[in-house]
Amino acid sequence: MSVVHIDRVHDCSHALDQLLQERDDLIAVLDRVVALQATAQLIRVTVGVDSGFVADLERPGRAVVRCMAGTRTDQMQNLVVPVGQGIGGRAMALGRAVRVNDYLTSSMITHQFDAQVRCEGIKSMIAVPVISRGQTVAIAYAAMRNVTQFGDCAVNRMREIADHAAAAIRVAAAAEDAKTDAVCAERNRMQNALHDTVGALLFSIGAQVRSLSDVVTDNPELDLRISQLRSDISAASSALRESLLALNNTDPDRALAVELAEHTRSFEARTGVPARFVQLDRVPPMDSERTGLLVAVAREGLLNIEKHARPLSVVVSLGMCDGGVQLVVADDGSGQVVAGPGTCVGVRSLVDRAARLGGRVSLVRDDDGGHTLRAWLP
Repeated sequence: MSVVHIDRVHDCSHALDQLLQERDDLIAVLDRVVALQATAQLIRVTVGVDSGFVADLERPGRAVVRCMAGTRTDQMQNLVVPVGQGIGGRAMALGRAVRVNDYLTSSMITHQFDAQVRCEGIKSMIAVPVISRGQTVAIAYAAMRNVTQFGDCAVNRMREIADHAAAAIRVAAAAEDAKTDAVCAERNRMQNALHDTVGALLFSIGAQVRSLSDVVTDNPELDLRISQLRSDISAASSALRESLLALNNTDPDRALAVELAEHTRSFEARTGVPARFVQLDRVPPMDSERTGLLVAVAREGLLNIEKHARPLSVVVSLGMCDGGVQLVVADDGSGQVVAGPGTCVGVRSLVDRAARLGGRVSLVRDDDGGHTLRAWLP
């Protein structure tokens, strides 16, 4: 084998190793538990401590230690840390880093967890809240088994790690939301398919059986078989209804996003124009009138784009804005969608509906081409 060939093989092998590492890194930030476990490992290596661990917030004011690195026992595993208790609970309450030189003798903290700390042989500790968008989402800990004084450098490193962990948690949450939306959308597709095929078929069979029973007279044996058919159809219809109800069991918080994503995907399938739905924020549940209006805005906007805009791409976005919920349908088309005073009848109707709810709908032509249909509801 030539030297050139060997070098090329080595280069390819190095490139493959890099790709595999990038894949592992991507998986790490798409899974919350994996991201927090990586954070515990990073604390140990970066800060240079005996052990690192992370408590995930189970609910506001209550964290649970889930991920550990460098521990000797399982005493910390699944340890529940309420706000204000121990060093982690104090960091949660204050919203900032807390450090102690000797955990068991410190007067700065409460001592509900002394038994676990003593079993693990921990002396000095730092606890730093992991804050994402103004909310504490986890607690990061660094620990030493000898009495030492953590300096500002160690605290700053912990803060940097906490910032990276917060970003990883946001990415993991977005990935989980996308997966949940995809599952909800698939359930909706299955529900519609069952309703339109199996439901229609059962209705047709039932109608034919009823027609047959009207024709058949003075035939006890056939009457019995028809009665059995009716019973079987009724049982099948009942089972179908239960299946449809189960498939329709969608989280109300996600139902709007799922429906908007479905309309966007349907537009792309019909037109071949790249279209995507982006949920910028989680929106609170709304009543059926407000939800129906936002869906109607998306549908009207996509229909107008399909008819008139000749776009290269379309984006539908949903998020919070000015204390309300905002939906935007934007395209980069060169066609002429009617905007302003001459707005089409469909959009004018949406404007009136939004006004009755204290909201607003507008359709404008953008300075750089394309159009933006925007709806806002309080």
